[in-house]
Amino acid sequence: MKPLLQSASLLATFALSLAAPAALAQAPTLDGKPALIVAHRGASGTLPEHTLEAYKLAIEQGADFIEPDLVATRDGVLVARHEPMLSGTTDVSTRPEFAARKTMKKVDGVETNDWFAGDFTLAELKTLRAKQAFADRDQSHNGKFEIPTLQQVIDLAKAESARTGRTIGIYPETKHPIFHAAIGLPLEDRLLDQLKAAGWTEKSSPVIIQSFETANLKYLRGKTQLRLVQLVDADDVDKDGGIVLAAPFDKPYDFAVTGDKRTFKDLVTAEGLKEIRTYADGVGPWKPYILAGKQVIGEDGKPKDLNGDGKIDEQDRVLITPTNVVKDAHAAGLFVHTWTFRSEPKRLASDFKGDPAAEYKAFLALGIDGLFSDFPGTAVKARDAK
Repeated sequence: MKPLLQSASLLATFALSLAAPAALAQAPTLDGKPALIVAHRGASGTLPEHTLEAYKLAIEQGADFIEPDLVATRDGVLVARHEPMLSGTTDVSTRPEFAARKTMKKVDGVETNDWFAGDFTLAELKTLRAKQAFADRDQSHNGKFEIPTLQQVIDLAKAESARTGRTIGIYPETKHPIFHAAIGLPLEDRLLDQLKAAGWTEKSSPVIIQSFETANLKYLRGKTQLRLVQLVDADDVDKDGGIVLAAPFDKPYDFAVTGDKRTFKDLVTAEGLKEIRTYADGVGPWKPYILAGKQVIGEDGKPKDLNGDGKIDEQDRVLITPTNVVKDAHAAGLFVHTWTFRSEPKRLASDFKGDPAAEYKAFLALGIDGLFSDFPGTAVKARDAK
């Protein structure tokens, strides 16, 4: 018992030192500039994700980039949705006219029964309305906002850049590239064509393209100078703060298709990061790859309920020593943009005492170059705090 408590206390002390920039030298970002704040699906903690309203709110809150995840409609238009499956973020399941569209498709090897964007024309999708994807968040804006096209997101970023006098970037993710290619709606050239029409073709353009797959990033590298980011996923974190891998979140899906035995963990080794640098400009690891928390196990072998609320969640974890991922990525010449930061106390390690600003400061102190947040206003304030 006593050694466990001492260990937890030491870890808490370490975490607090991380959270207080004055107590710890700030590690530099790759380019020496302040970390970028990316609005994860817009200000998605407040409004339904991937809507123009959520993107605009994020910009008003000071976000540097807005993130449209991209899927394709049946008529080949790129729209902003987190997945090609629609039931989680729209009211499609309540629309009797589309009841027969529910179908079974295999997505990254997983049989999935849902309504798919690729089975709808843009005109049909525009009749749907967005809803908040998290049941524990404000549902009062459900049914108000439509699904935006990529072009609308581009137009918004440009208009808001002109209005605010600061450059607002877009950070599109190609969702499930192999799936989209298999249904005859490949994403990559459609995306590049629209970005070219917008005048965005150079490394300096306010665009960063991201993907969990590697093959499509390599394809894009051969066709554009725009910045590319390799995303790094996982399934979970174990009781000791270690990364847990399980399909389909264990490796880029193109690795699964080609029989490549490597996993996402291999991508964030020093050697893996060097390889990523051959086709991408940055790496986007899930944040436990950088700094994770562990459970405190009691004498009964069960995790301790540190805050006494009768539940075991992130609030019952204590931080462990940061990894070398940021340092190794910078050594390879890669910037690091990590995800996803959320403000609810139950999603924060115990060391942060329910204060999301403390979490931002801990990660910023490690030299990350950017982060994705559902609450970009909170992120901006934490970054800019003196």
